[in-house]
Formats: sequence, structure tokens, C-alpha cells
Amino acid sequence: MHPAFSVIFLTTLIGVGQGLFLALFSSQTYSIVNVLPAQPGGYYALGGLIALGFLAAGLVASFFHLGHPERAWRSASQWRTSWLSREVIALPLVMGLLFLYAVVNWLELDADLFGWRLHGQVPLIVGALGAAATLGLFLCTGMIYGAVKFLQTWATPLTVLNYFLLGSASGFVFAAAYAAFKAPNVVEFYAAWAMVLIVAAFAGRAAALLRNARIKQVANLQTAIGIRHSKVQQRAMGFMGGSYNTREYRHGKGLAFLKSVKWIFLALVFPIPFLLLWLGLALGSSTAYVAAFAVQYVGLLFERWFFFAQADHPQNLYYQVVG
Repeated sequence: MHPAFSVIFLTTLIGVGQGLFLALFSSQTYSIVNVLPAQPGGYYALGGLIALGFLAAGLVASFFHLGHPERAWRSASQWRTSWLSREVIALPLVMGLLFLYAVVNWLELDADLFGWRLHGQVPLIVGALGAAATLGLFLCTGMIYGAVKFLQTWATPLTVLNYFLLGSASGFVFAAAYAAFKAPNVVEFYAAWAMVLIVAAFAGRAAALLRNARIKQVANLQTAIGIRHSKVQQRAMGFMGGSYNTREYRHGKGLAFLKSVKWIFLALVFPIPFLLLWLGLALGSSTAYVAAFAVQYVGLLFERWFFFAQADHPQNLYYQVVG
């Protein structure tokens, strides 16, 4: 497939925003039960707005992928059968809940709703709704690709798992950098979980790479054109020049280029951020946390490019010879 940079930025940016919100909500939940030091409402409010900013930036990036942006609202009409439509609904829902989460924390709104005599019930409830919607958004985004059965590299539960793990890892890494400046007494919580998530994300992504390397393609020239004859030879592509099919379903890069992109993202997404987080914990360096996020996000751009480029559409069997 031809990787669209609008979709690359969409998926990576909203992944960071979702992961950052999950990091903030988890630390707030721990603080409510006195496992972590409590932070002022403004800390969670600002963090929630930053997460909302990542989601909004991803939404803006998605519009560059549309031929007619003025018709974008129609993309939600097929929610009964389309994971893309479900994502279009889930994304603004998450954004709305994140905004409400930020407002509740900024105004420090609270009430004993259930007689628990527990401080922070209102932020906890709003945050729980936001977390559920966030997990739903991860599912929708991953299933847009995981549900495409004829693209064998995507059609696996690992696709959804990796979207969740990579997004969560990047969000927790950003949370560590954010806390290094705003709440140093909880930075170890974010950094430690970020390292755990990086290891888990590496395991998931490595499993997907190994699986895809062993795939036996079920499509061939016969299935591509619907002819059962045992000897089919292609002599022409069918076009004098390029077309939508030859542009959007083929990345046009060689195997050496693909391999270099793979090793670049494996280095930038996993070991280097892990080492920088470890360095930040050892030295108490806020710069190390910022560098960890910057390096990992660049790596995620390479990873997402590779994710799309590795998917070989069966129609390329038909359009592989120019003539």
C-alpha cells in the first residue's frame, strides 16, 4: 500500500493523546486511594488539554486525506458495519470527555455521589468514562485495518494490540516528560510504566513482524483476475500511464529501503527511548524524558509508514507489469 502521511500523523498523534490521558487518569486514580501523591486539579486539567490537543491535531491531519472534506460528516453514516465510521464517532466522543475531564479538574468539582466518603469521585467517574471511550477508539482504529481480511499482514489481532500498546507507550513517555516539569514526585510512576509498555509493545510488534515474514500469500494471478487456468502470464498493465490503482496501492520502494525503515523504527521506538527513560530515572534528568518522547515519536512515524507499506494489496498482481 502507499502510505498516506495524513493517516500516519492521524494515527500516531491520537495514539499519543489517548496514551497520555490513560496515564493521567491512572495516576489520579492511584492518588485517590493514596498510592501516589495527590496533585492539584490544574495538573490533570492541563494534561487533559494537552492530550486533547494531540487528538485535535490528529483530526486536522485526517482532513488532508479526504478528497471532499466538506462531506466528512457522511463518513459516520455507516456505523453499523464500518469500523471507520465507528472511529469517526468515537474520536469526537473521546475529545468531548477529555474536555469535560479537564474542566472538572480545573474547577475541582466534586461531590459524594454514592456515599463512599471518597474525595475525587466526580473526576474519577468522568475519567472512567473517558478511559472506556479511549479503549473503544483504540479498538476502532486498529480494526479499520485488522478487519481487512484480504490484506494478510493486517488481518490479525496483533494489529489492534499493537495500536493500543504503541499509543499507550508513547502517551506514558510523554506523561513522564510532562511530570518532570509539573509533578516530579510522580515522574517515576509514568517512566516505570512507560518502560513496561515499551517492552510489551516491542514483543507485540516483533510478533507481528515474525508472523508477516512467514505468511504464504493466498492470492495469485488466477484469483486476481478470476481465471482458473493453470498457466496465466501477464503481458501488460492495462494503462499507458499511471492510475489511482498504481499510485495508491503500491509504495514504489525497494526491499532494501523497506528493511532500512524497519530497523530504523525498531531502534527509535524501543531501545533508545527505553535507555533514555532509564537515564532520566538514574540522573533525574528532565531532558532525558523529553528526548525519549521526541525520539520515539519520530520512530513511530517510521513504524506507521512501514505498517502501511508492508501491506501488499492483491490488485498489485494484476498491475505489476507495465507492458
